[in-house]
Amino acid sequence: MTPRDLSVMLARDVESVVHNLLPNGKREGNHWVVGSLGGEEGKSMKVTLQGNFAGKWTDFATGEHGDLIDLWMEARGTTIAKAMEEIASYMGVTLERPQIFSPSSKSWAKPDPIVAVVRDESPVIAYLKDRWISVETQRTFRISEKGSNIIFPFYSHDGDLTLAKWRSIEDKKKTGVTKDCRPILFGWQAVSPKTRQIVICEGEIDAMSFREYGIEALSVPFGGGTGAKQAWIEHEFDNLQRFDDIVLAMDMDEVGHKAATEIVERIGRHRCRIAELPGKDINECLQSGVSRSVISEVINQARSQDPVELRNVSEFIDDILREFNPTAEESGFSLIWQKEKTIHFRPGEVTLLAGVNGHGKSEGMGHILLEAISQGEKGCVASLEFRPQRWLKRLVLQASGLSNPTDQYVRKIVDWMSPAVWAFDVATVAKADTLLEVFAYARRKYGITVFVIDNLSKLNIDLDDYNGQREFMDRLTDFAKQHNAHVFLVTHVRKGEDDSKPTGKMDIKGSGALTDLADTVIIWWRNRKKEQMLKKPNISEAERDELEMRPDAMMICEKQRNGEDEPRINLWWHGPSHQFLASSKGRPREYVRFAEGG
Repeated sequence: MTPRDLSVMLARDVESVVHNLLPNGKREGNHWVVGSLGGEEGKSMKVTLQGNFAGKWTDFATGEHGDLIDLWMEARGTTIAKAMEEIASYMGVTLERPQIFSPSSKSWAKPDPIVAVVRDESPVIAYLKDRWISVETQRTFRISEKGSNIIFPFYSHDGDLTLAKWRSIEDKKKTGVTKDCRPILFGWQAVSPKTRQIVICEGEIDAMSFREYGIEALSVPFGGGTGAKQAWIEHEFDNLQRFDDIVLAMDMDEVGHKAATEIVERIGRHRCRIAELPGKDINECLQSGVSRSVISEVINQARSQDPVELRNVSEFIDDILREFNPTAEESGFSLIWQKEKTIHFRPGEVTLLAGVNGHGKSEGMGHILLEAISQGEKGCVASLEFRPQRWLKRLVLQASGLSNPTDQYVRKIVDWMSPAVWAFDVATVAKADTLLEVFAYARRKYGITVFVIDNLSKLNIDLDDYNGQREFMDRLTDFAKQHNAHVFLVTHVRKGEDDSKPTGKMDIKGSGALTDLADTVIIWWRNRKKEQMLKKPNISEAERDELEMRPDAMMICEKQRNGEDEPRINLWWHGPSHQFLASSKGRPREYVRFAEGG
């Protein structure tokens, strides 16, 4: 909920609000009149009570004006963040964000204390003055120095020194950042606690350049581009909720445009606008003498991104080329068990993974997730039957390739998984609305690309509610396309009199819409007949060897809408690690290398 949302809510009850904030005022016609923001009696300040401008106020003695959020801040002498909390409490609404569980929390380092430059003769001050950054602005941002290096201190929104970057004034290619520090935005120390519009730009000097134009700005920590470059989003996502309007003014080049696109997608299209600068970056504009009025107009005219559904044909060129060249690398991920990679899990698709109860489909799903994160994906799992620690234990076993990894090894595996695995922490019947809300939040904040729902029977949709199932699958496929993510939905197959033979997609429980709307349908089958035969007494060595050559499980692709093949993949079960192997002679994969004492 943004400040603008809360302001609209307050305006519906404006007279009660102003009576609470300015009790010494009184109603005159369509206005609440009072002496000033201080609340004394008089008529210099007026608040509109009805009509299109309800909640708008002006102090005619000072020229100050605003909406009810601004009035709350001024009357209570508080910050925008604190005002939002107080207003939410006053209105009886919540600002809580959806909570998802990560297997571990990384311990971030802290930089050494930094003392701002105070020497007027400092070469750092002279260097920045040559870039048209005034001494006043440098001191507002608390710029420091070490030898011939500028030190840019990154203070968090609540004032803690969190990160530091340095840059040589003699060779701009020589840069560095404090190791293992939490990535955040640069410039919070220069942002008013009451501001409701912010510019996000691509460099520390750019943030200071916007300050020279009288515009408050924050800078991304690691420049343009996508992926890890924008890892700061998950750490600043909640802190940016205080702004109604976020203007992205990245560098006017390809990596700047890519960064802006990812930031908009994750922070929210409804809150972000993109500015087109009249130079490569804002510091170039400053040094070129571009006027304050021009830059102000650029920010005012910053455009919202087109709806995701509206795209120019040129945007499809990479996809078109892949259609003509099917061997070209696809986004998404494949499986370790395939030599030809005939099954591929693509962004924007939904896979239905089904099997008879007890056939190992959840373990197979865990192994597939490991493959995804080993190939650079991030996953969020809604395991609706088990608490996170239960299925995470199995995932750790699969990652180790061992039956009993040491505590030290477990910690190393969890550290490896931590940047890439989150959990929807509900081991009960879950509401579909809540699930998709949390998934959307996780996609935007953490950049998660793979989502797992295990399983359909634990959602608040009855297995005989075919309309409800169709509606949910519609929403799931829409979610995958909208967020460019891959979703796995695990569900059951009807158990017949004999499960010794693989089932098919027609045997999946529930509505036919499940298989109709899914992009890929996979049946997971366990070879129980082999297991029973191996338990027979007095089995000969030759019989045993022959049986061992038969697969323990099969991954049967019954549908792959965007693939060229629908293969059956034979798998062999490695009990100690819970891994599935591509051959009877195979060995489990060690996803995280480990040496005792190392």
